[in-house]
Amino acid sequence: MTVREKGYQHWEGELKPLRFPWWPVTRLGIKLAFKRKYFKFIYAGAFVPAFVFLAGIYIAERIEDFQFMIRGGQKILEVNPKYFNAFFSSDFLLFMMLMIMLVSGAGLIADDLKYNSLQLYFARPLAKKDYLVGKAAVLVFFLLSLTILPGFLFIFFQLVFEGSFRFLAAYPWLPAAVVGVSLLATAFFCLYTLLLSSLSKNRRYVSILIFGVYFFSDILFGFFYANFHKPGFALISLKENLQQIGAFLFQQKPAYPVPWFYSFLVIVAVCLAAIFVLRRKVRGVEIVR
Repeated sequence: MTVREKGYQHWEGELKPLRFPWWPVTRLGIKLAFKRKYFKFIYAGAFVPAFVFLAGIYIAERIEDFQFMIRGGQKILEVNPKYFNAFFSSDFLLFMMLMIMLVSGAGLIADDLKYNSLQLYFARPLAKKDYLVGKAAVLVFFLLSLTILPGFLFIFFQLVFEGSFRFLAAYPWLPAAVVGVSLLATAFFCLYTLLLSSLSKNRRYVSILIFGVYFFSDILFGFFYANFHKPGFALISLKENLQQIGAFLFQQKPAYPVPWFYSFLVIVAVCLAAIFVLRRKVRGVEIVR
């Protein structure tokens, strides 16, 4: 019997770095999110406020056709920065954004910690920053689709229904406000979710944290405000801080007489804390080339 020996064959090709090495991580994360139970239903439901406000823009421009339905509708459905602030600061939209993060983001890092997948990611080779950017881009995709996309659609259809650029001429800063509030909410919810996802290997525990910390901060604010009547306690609530900043960006009177900059500092502090923790929790054997 002939015995044949086969040695190892060395690969002599050239390793070409990808332009966006984080993209495969993002693409996989988005695909897995849509495979989650009830995610498609939740994601579709998150667009309900956008369709309602878009219908409001149409009705506001055709108010004479709806007078039989709405008495005094011209005042109720006046499209202005207050109208945009009502959309971006609505409790329902913020709640749906939180639910999207809960379903799609709870396991982004927790599952990798559970199955010891970080070493496999970094062996691709993939740098730590590319790994984090890839995970964050999954959440950014969903969050921006719920915020900046409807915001610019509102402006576009307002101009179309009005048939002129008078609206944009009256509020030339409005697109910048839409971008600002969208990026702020996206950065906060993204880093907030990744932070909590990195604290445990259990997806369900992370889901409870994402939901619980957000609402506990609001409950805690309500308790202190009801007993002491100090508006400064609004800084405890993550939701109230986002709404305070949104009111400033759209040049509206905030719900509580607290400087918007304090709320901005609270949100920035949460984001910086998340970055600090993520840089230390995400560890693996990185390939040095």
